[in-house]
Amino acid sequence: MFRKIKKWMFQNSYLARLIFNLYKPFRGAKIKVVSISSDFREIKVKMPLTHRNRNIMGSHFGGSLYAMSDPFFMYMLMQALGARYYVWDQQATIQFIRPAYSTVYATYVLTQAQLQDIIQSTDQGQKCLYHFLAQITLADGTVVAEIDKVVYCRLKKQYRPN
Repeated sequence: MFRKIKKWMFQNSYLARLIFNLYKPFRGAKIKVVSISSDFREIKVKMPLTHRNRNIMGSHFGGSLYAMSDPFFMYMLMQALGARYYVWDQQATIQFIRPAYSTVYATYVLTQAQLQDIIQSTDQGQKCLYHFLAQITLADGTVVAEIDKVVYCRLKKQYRPN
């Protein structure tokens, strides 16, 4: 689905939220992007517990919990850094803290300090493997899972200093 979507559609936060919510793996797990800030620096996601994302024990399936976090840090960096940079998901780990039997929530934030750190780390053309940490929580703030995403960033060859 994403290959057929024009890049400009992802540069509007309203359209990006709509496209994410139409993405079949998200729809299948009932993952919903609730909001994307206009500067693409904050994304809020939720997932209710349904028969589609429940495991054999009746709690949220771990794969669906991970899917809640999969594309968002990479997407926020692509928007913030622009076309001069390669941005790829490199690695991810998830630690399950406790089972969840109700709707779960996650907020992904890209701070100016993180962005400046990445820009400074790549300004001479070297790669940067940046760790982002996030939590999936219940409505009362109880942590269900912790995610560590590593995103690869590097200036494209034509923009690197000689």
